[in-house]
Amino acid sequence: MTTRFYRRTASVLLAAALAFNCAASFAYAYSAPNESDLDNHQTYRNHDGETVHSPAHSRSGEAPDGATARCRDGTWSFSRHRSGTCSRHGGVAAWR
Repeated sequence: MTTRFYRRTASVLLAAALAFNCAASFAYAYSAPNESDLDNHQTYRNHDGETVHSPAHSRSGEAPDGATARCRDGTWSFSRHRSGTCSRHGGVAAWR
């Protein structure tokens, strides 16, 4: 085997590791919202099996703790992943 082969293999492995690392960094950390500021208290299970607060309006008008996106219908999403966020609420208006 040549040095060129080893360098190419190392480059491919490094690119794969970086791509995996970047994909994993899109998950949001969990922060429990203040339930007294929200107009609903329902939850759902995401594709990781985690319980997540359903999108809700905040009574104060401010972004609640743990919100990751503002939906186009004015609700705040607590989604842990970008995929599917606000899908039943008109899509994402803005990410936090």
